[in-house]
Amino acid sequence: MAMVSMKFCVPSLSFPSLRPTKRYSGMAFAASNQDAVALGVKVTQGEGNLPKLVLTSDQGSEAEIYLFGGCITSWKVPGGRDLLFVRPDAVFDKKKPISGGIPHCFPQFGPGPMQQHGFARNMDWSLAESENVEGNPIVTLELKDSPYSRAMWDFGFQARYKVILNSKSISTELTVTNTDEKPFTFSAALHSYFRASITGVSVKGLKGCKTLNKDPDPKNPIEGSEERDAITFPGFVDCIYLDAPNEVHLDNGLGAVISIKNTNWADAVLWNPHLQMEACYKDFVCVENAKIGTIQLEPKHSWIAKQHLSIG
Repeated sequence: MAMVSMKFCVPSLSFPSLRPTKRYSGMAFAASNQDAVALGVKVTQGEGNLPKLVLTSDQGSEAEIYLFGGCITSWKVPGGRDLLFVRPDAVFDKKKPISGGIPHCFPQFGPGPMQQHGFARNMDWSLAESENVEGNPIVTLELKDSPYSRAMWDFGFQARYKVILNSKSISTELTVTNTDEKPFTFSAALHSYFRASITGVSVKGLKGCKTLNKDPDPKNPIEGSEERDAITFPGFVDCIYLDAPNEVHLDNGLGAVISIKNTNWADAVLWNPHLQMEACYKDFVCVENAKIGTIQLEPKHSWIAKQHLSIG
């Protein structure tokens, strides 16, 4: 069990050291006043008329974030196609999480006492702040406990999710704070879907990691060690990599190599459903930053994890 005893655990992965220009704060969920958000941030309606943020940098990179689930659903670099993937069976009616992009798994990864992957991807986040730093839009989303969350997990918490878009990268910082009067435990992950041609996909950087292979029986994963320099996806893959390095490289089989860096996520997950999703498995791969082990958080303490996706 990973214990967190610090007041604020600030990881070492740094975001670009840029000077902020102007910050806008206190945006409500149903924000519609475009004057109240920063340059390069647009509040609009997405699929199913759900509120969506569109981020555009001065260099022409773009990202889209749905407030439902706090889910990044699109990331494009200048002149490029979308590097993320939303499944064709995704629905935007709030009856289920958005299937694709970068959904949150919190406060539970996988199956457990509450619903699969927790509740954060099923709730409306609010836009807490927006700013523009030297042409790069930055937004911070916020999620707090509610009767819905407390019915499954009876704790007070605050989750803040900062997203920074640059010309060739998108960075996130998740801060979970215990606002309750008693400690709680949780696990978490970013269930990232990347657009890909699965026959050409490889992931490098995980050689030597301890593995928990959930194929063929997800309830009884097989312990092992990764021996390959480059992991490929010839069939069904569902594997956890414990104590993963802070950077792996994904060749998406479409001509792009994506650097996936992290601080404090600790573990990684690779997933492709193969014939379980015959309609789309060839078009995506999941490379997820995760914290599989339980984190214990004392009252008034926070846990912070960062991810940095970039393309050369």
